[in-house]
Amino acid sequence: MKNFKQLALNVINIEQQAIAELSQYIDDDFAKACELMFNCRGRVIVIGMGKSGHIGGKIAATLASTGTPSFFVHPGEASHGDLGMVTVDDVVLTISNSGETGEVLAIIPVLKRIGAKIIAMTGKPESTLAKLADTHVCVKVSQEACPLGLAPTSSTTATLVMGDALAVALLNARGFTADDFALSHPGGSLGKRLLLRLADIMHKDDRLPTVTEAAKIKDALVEMSLKGLGMTAIVDVNKSLVGLFTDGDLRRILDAEINIHQDSITSVMTRNPLVAKQDMLAAEALKIMEDKKINGLIIVDDNNHPIGAMNMHDLLKSGVL
Repeated sequence: MKNFKQLALNVINIEQQAIAELSQYIDDDFAKACELMFNCRGRVIVIGMGKSGHIGGKIAATLASTGTPSFFVHPGEASHGDLGMVTVDDVVLTISNSGETGEVLAIIPVLKRIGAKIIAMTGKPESTLAKLADTHVCVKVSQEACPLGLAPTSSTTATLVMGDALAVALLNARGFTADDFALSHPGGSLGKRLLLRLADIMHKDDRLPTVTEAAKIKDALVEMSLKGLGMTAIVDVNKSLVGLFTDGDLRRILDAEINIHQDSITSVMTRNPLVAKQDMLAAEALKIMEDKKINGLIIVDDNNHPIGAMNMHDLLKSGVL
C-alpha cells in the first residue's frame, strides 16, 4: 500500500523550499513592479492562462481588496473583445510560468500599442514574455512537487505567494487601514465587525427603556419587561442619565428587605454606569462588555442624555458576536 502520508509530506517539503527560494527574487525588478502598480492611474489588470489564470484571479482579488483596484481578464476573451477594457492608464500583470504561453504573447503587441505598462511574472527570466515586459518578476522554482514534473504545483504556489508579496507591499505603501479594508468587505462577520456602529443596532425612541428617578422599583420592573432588554436607564428632571437598573441588580436585591411597591429605584440603581456613544464600533462595545462582564450598555449623547440601549442579544443578531 502506498505511504500517502509520506507522499504528502514530500509535496509540502518541496513547496516550502520553492517559497524559501523566492526571497532571492525580491530585487530591483520587484520594486519596479511595485512602483508601476503604486503609480498606476487606472487599474491593474491580471492576465493568465490555465493554472496561471486561476492564480491570477486570486491575485487580482487580493489586490482589489487591499487598496489596488484590479480585475482579471482571460487572455482568450481578451483577444475577442475584452482588450477594450484596457487603457493607457492601466498596468497589466501577465502570468506565465514558461513565459511562452501563446494566448498571452498574442496580446502583448496590442497592449504595447495601447500604451499600458506590462509586468511579466514568469519562472524563466530569459523567456519571450519576460523580455517584452517593462519589468519582470521571477517566480522560478527548482522543481515541481508533481513527481512527473508536469502538473503546476510548486510553480503555482510560488506565483501565489509572490502575488501576496506584491499586494501587501502596496497595501503598506498606500497606508491602507482596517477602515479601508472594511469598505471592500461589507458583507459577512468581518465587514460587520469593522463597519457596524452602535447607532445601527441600538434600541431608541419608544424602544428605549427609561424611567425617572422618582419611579418606584416596580415601575422600573414594568419598563424592563415591556422593553425586553433586561435593564432600564434612570434619568433626572433634565433627562440626564443618573443610573442604571438591570436584571443582575434585581437578583442581588432579592434577599434584601426591599419593598418594590414603595422603595424608590434610586435606592437600588447603579450610579454612574458605564455608557457608550452611538459612533462606537459594535465590535468595540463587545470587547468592553466582555471585559467588564456586563450584558448591556446605555448609549448617551454629548449632554449625557440616553438616546439608545443595546445588549448582547443585539450583537448576536447583528452578526458581530
